[in-house]
Parts: sequence; structure tokens; C-alpha cells
Amino acid sequence: MTSKLEQLKRFTTIVADTGDVDAIASLQPIDATTNPSLLLKAAALPRYTGQLASARAGSQGDPAKACDLFAVAVGKEILELIPGRISTEVDARLSFDGQATFERALRLIDLYQSQGVGKERVLIKIAATWEGIGAAQRLEREGIQTNLTLLFSFTQAVACAQAGVFLISPFVGRIYDWYKQHEGKEYAPEEDPGVRSVKRIYDYYKAHAYGTVVMGASFRNSGQIEALAGCDRLTISPQLLASLESENGTLERRLRPGAGSEPLIDLDEKNFRWGLNEDAMATEKLAEGIRQFARDQEKLEALLGA
Repeated sequence: MTSKLEQLKRFTTIVADTGDVDAIASLQPIDATTNPSLLLKAAALPRYTGQLASARAGSQGDPAKACDLFAVAVGKEILELIPGRISTEVDARLSFDGQATFERALRLIDLYQSQGVGKERVLIKIAATWEGIGAAQRLEREGIQTNLTLLFSFTQAVACAQAGVFLISPFVGRIYDWYKQHEGKEYAPEEDPGVRSVKRIYDYYKAHAYGTVVMGASFRNSGQIEALAGCDRLTISPQLLASLESENGTLERRLRPGAGSEPLIDLDEKNFRWGLNEDAMATEKLAEGIRQFARDQEKLEALLGA
């Protein structure tokens, strides 16, 4: 019998959630995604010493540019190992500045193009704030496709679809963490609040023929992944990919188009902000995620400035 990972690949495009080139070479995903936390981990690996030095040398003393240069260097190396795309994240400290997010995204694309990598192989990752979604809409109109991250609520997902973004990354594990802490209990995969959130978004998108890709992210266990078999894409850590590759039980498709019945929603800024405000989990996890990525960005800047 084939492994669960191979069975999952029949229903879902697999994306590696890592900046570790060796892991990507071993697991052979279609796409890969990075973020400031993963880049900080990659920077500690001996194999990236040369990329760190090049980023410092090319930054003219600008630590933010050094981070972008390092992110692009890692992304370019990953792209040599995968047939698809790399997701590269805009500085989380710009999450509430749409114009600055737009401009930083353009710089990342320019840096990739200077390395011979076309924009068709890059997804720009942006936090799913109102400002971030607006910047993503502008980028999509310029032919630059985006990945909206730190997505915890149905409200964020509706706004992303309305804006015509290419892909969203709802964070299954972090939703699970919040409910586990606040409710004080474990959840079976089918009842997991993170799993249920992604399923609701998937069903809504398919029911209303939105082209935005749903890519579940931030998994805590393989049961969450198996419960979302059939989702457009899933971005999975090397540890969980290896776990799925080692298991040989039957894996069935769980998500299919045609299950949704929610009416179409039209969101403006006021209703977006209110809907997000009314979701305590999403409000807390979005703010926490932005802070975490911002702190790791600052640590990476300090490392590159050393």
C-alpha cells in the first residue's frame, strides 16, 4: 500500500512549510513557503553562511533590505528544487500600511527578477489585515500573485476572495491552540475548530465559484491534515510530511466541491473590522502572529547587521 503522503497528493497539492533546503530536496513538494521565523532558523544553518554574507554586502547598511536579499537568496535556492512556487513574506511590521506593503512587495519581485526568477514563480505573503488585503488587490492587478497569511476568521477569508487574491493560508494549528487553551479540552480531527474553519471557507469558496486557492497551514498533528484531504493545498512541516510518508493506512478524501450552502456575503471595511472584532480568537491570534513575525524579523535584521 502506498503511504498516506502519496495518497494525499492525489487530492491535494503539497507545499513544504520550511526554509530547509535539505528537507525540501528529500520530500519533493510542489511548492514551498517561508516566513520570518523560518528564515531565522535557516540563518542558523551553516549552509547559509554565504547567503548571509552576500545579503550584508548588498544591503548598503539597510537591515530591512538585507533581510529581503536573504529571503530571496533562500527562495531562489528552494526554487531550484521544486517545480512550483516559493512564498516570500513582506515585513510584518508593515501589516497596517497598505502603501508600504505594496512597495515592499514590488522590491521583493525586483530582487527575484535580478536573480533570474520571474514573478510567475513567486507568491508574495501578506498578513490578512484590511490594509494587507487592499495591497494584495493592487498587486494582483499588476500581475503579482499573493498569499494572504495569518488568516484565522471567516471574515478575513471573505474579504480575500472579494479582493481576488490568488491564495489564502488559514492557520489550523493556531486556531486549535486558542480553543484548547480557552476550552480546556482536546478535539478529534473532525471537531477541531481549526479544521472546521478551513472546511467552512473551502465550502463557501466552491459554492460561490471563487478562484482563490485555500491552503491550510500551521498543523499540530497529522490527524488535522488527514481531515482536510481534498483541500486545494496544504502547507506542511518536514516533520509531519515525514510522518505521513511513514504511514501506510488508507487516507480518504474529506473535502469536495458542492458541500457549501452559505449565502454570498458583501463586505466593506466597516463590516470587515466589526466581524473581526467580534471573533475574539481571530483578533488575538492575528495580533499575536504579527508580533511574533515582527520580533523574528528584528532578530534576523540584528543577525544580518552583526
